[in-house]
Formats: sequence, C-alpha cells, structure tokens
Amino acid sequence: MTIALATDRLITTSTAPPRIARLQRALLWAVGCGGAIVLVEPSPYEIATLAAIVFFYATGMRMRPVFLPLLILLVVMNLGYTICAAYLLEESKIVNWIVTSWYMAITALFFAMALADDTAARLDALRRGLIVGALIASICGFIGYFHLMPGGEDLFTLYGRVKGTFKDPNVISAFLILPALFTLQNVVTEPFGKALRGAIAFGIISLAILLAFSRAAWGQLILTSAFMLLTMYLTSPSRPQRSRIVFTAIAAIVVASLALMVLLSFDSIDNLFKERASFNQTYDTGRFGRFGRHALGFQMALDLPLGIGPLQFTRFFPEDTHNSFLNAFMSGGWIAGVCFPALVFITVAMGFRLVFVKVPWQRAYLAVFAAFLGTVGEAFIIDVDHWRHFWMLLGAMWAMNVAAFDYMANRRRT
Repeated sequence: MTIALATDRLITTSTAPPRIARLQRALLWAVGCGGAIVLVEPSPYEIATLAAIVFFYATGMRMRPVFLPLLILLVVMNLGYTICAAYLLEESKIVNWIVTSWYMAITALFFAMALADDTAARLDALRRGLIVGALIASICGFIGYFHLMPGGEDLFTLYGRVKGTFKDPNVISAFLILPALFTLQNVVTEPFGKALRGAIAFGIISLAILLAFSRAAWGQLILTSAFMLLTMYLTSPSRPQRSRIVFTAIAAIVVASLALMVLLSFDSIDNLFKERASFNQTYDTGRFGRFGRHALGFQMALDLPLGIGPLQFTRFFPEDTHNSFLNAFMSGGWIAGVCFPALVFITVAMGFRLVFVKVPWQRAYLAVFAAFLGTVGEAFIIDVDHWRHFWMLLGAMWAMNVAAFDYMANRRRT
C-alpha cells in the first residue's frame, strides 16, 4: 500500500521545481478563465495560451513520440485546408481562417503535451479557471438580458438571447457545458459547504445556457449531465456515493422543472422559448435548409477532391454548412475531410477505453469526456472547427489517455 501511494504521488505531482509548477498551474487557470472572454481580439484566451506555450516550453515541456499520431493528423488536416485555399489567399478573411486553423491545431497539441504531466493538479487548475470564466460570462449575460446596466443589452445579448462575453449565443452556451458539468460534480461529491457553492454555480451557468436559447446546448446539458452521472455511478466504489448521485439527479430534475415553470411565466421568455424549442424551423427544412444542404454538400464533396476552399460554401447555398464534417470536405477537400473525422472518432474511441480506468483524475476525466462527446454530437449540426474549447477538449482527451497509460505502467512496475 505504501509503495502504491508513493507511485500515485510520483505520477500526479510535477517533477518541476515547486515555484515553476505553481506558475504552470496558474497559467492554465488563466487559460481556462480567459477562454470565457472573447469579445475582443486578440482575446485574453489567446494572450494566456501564448504565454503558457512559451513558459511551458521554456521550463521543459517537450514533444513525446506518443503524440506523433495527433501531430500528423493535425498537420495533414491543415495542409489540406491550406492547399485548397491557395487560389483564395489574396482575400484577408481566407488568410485569417487558415491562420486560425493552424493556431487551433497548435493549442490542441499544447494541451495534450501540458496536461499529460502533473495531470491531476494541472487539470484542477484548468477546471477552476473554467468555472470562474463561466461565471463571469454568465453574469455578464444576465446584466445584458435583464437590463441591469446602460448599454449592457447591446454588449451582452444578441437577438434577445444571452451571449455574455462571447460574440454568439450558440458559442457561449456550448462553452458553458464543461464548467456546468464540473460544478454538478461538486454538488454530487463534495461536503455540504462546497456542494452548496457548486449548486449555486451550476444554477447560474444553467440559467445562462437556458437564456442563450440554443437548442443544441439545451440538449447537450441534459444528455452530457446524464452520461456523466451514469458513468460516475458505475465507477463509484461506494454505495452512499451512488445513492447521493441518484438523489442529486432526482433533485436536479425537480428544481430545474420548477425553475423553468417560473421563468416561462414571463411572456418574453415564454415566447422565445417556444420559438426556439420548435423543430419546425424554416432554416432547417426544405431543399436548401440545414439538412438539405448537408445532403447536397456531401454529393458535391464526392466530385471535388480539392473541395471549394474555406468560406466558399455560401457561394453555392443560402447559408454555411452547419456541419463540421461537411465543412472539412468543403474547405480542405478529401485530405481534411478524412483527417478531421479520423481525429475526432479516434479520440472518442480512446475515451471509451478509459471510462472505467481508476486514475486520480477520473472524476475530471468523466466530465471532460462527456463534454467532448456532446461537442462531437453538436459538430453534426453546426461548425465547431474554430471553437477554442473544442480543441482544448480534444487535447485534454489525448493528454489523459497518455497519462492513464503512464500511470498504469508505473503501478504495474511497482
């Protein structure tokens, strides 16, 4: 037992000097918090991420051979985008799109490399930063939605929907899913004081998701919460803990139902809720609706090995692809069209392998994996390929996969 505990400390503690390790974790906290503030560019996320990349590299972070498949898929995918955009590079918006894609790939690789070491502590720092950032974004959204500050409505809402410190209601609501899951975990696992704070934070974030009026995010919150609680129930070794999970799930459903009834008593919320909750949206149906465009777009992709280039889909159809897999084919031809889904579904397959692996960071892993699955599901109906948190989740999944195998290998040697 003593040897096993020593091994746990070895794997989950940084090998860097204590001061360096604290700075590394602080930078990851800043990255998580900064990810919630993207109204301005370069955003705090870009600044914090660049600072973290430079500092981690200067303090010993190196490329490991195990990440070569990830590196190859990211590079080849972006080469596909760059090749297919070669004839469009005189347009600044196309250049920006390509540069952004390469940048997102770099951040995914950074998260994979950074979180593979000192995994438990670094994940915790990132988790806490994400929760703080989510609360800031949510509260700003409330300021705009409930007219609590002059000019707040124009700054923090769009079309009567909460967008907080983001530019789009759909993006803020998708970003808030992972912090919501983290706070829900606190409700389920922490002592009363921390559980109460977690419940308040979960309520604030969930209300912001509701008032963003994103149908995909509503579904994500429900399904990812259910998946996470189910896996926590199945992996919990304690009967009282499993009972608490069941009780919390039932209580959450009751409280959410009551809160929704109260909110829908306000006409402004009720009308927009009914409009957004309807499955008969004009932009979804018809030959050139969302799903019609998907079918026509994939037919085009079969005949165009080099695609049509980034941001060109609206030259042929009324709106964007609203499907990340189709967008990969259209923007990067067959090269990106193969690499993007390969990257996504390899990550998903790795994720399912680790659900029942007992590691010190298993609780955080279940939340990250649930959020990643939810984002992958949303990728079928919206373009997530330039969402910062999508690439953070993907990199974190690779990191925890590598860290888990390192952890198990050390346990076996011990």
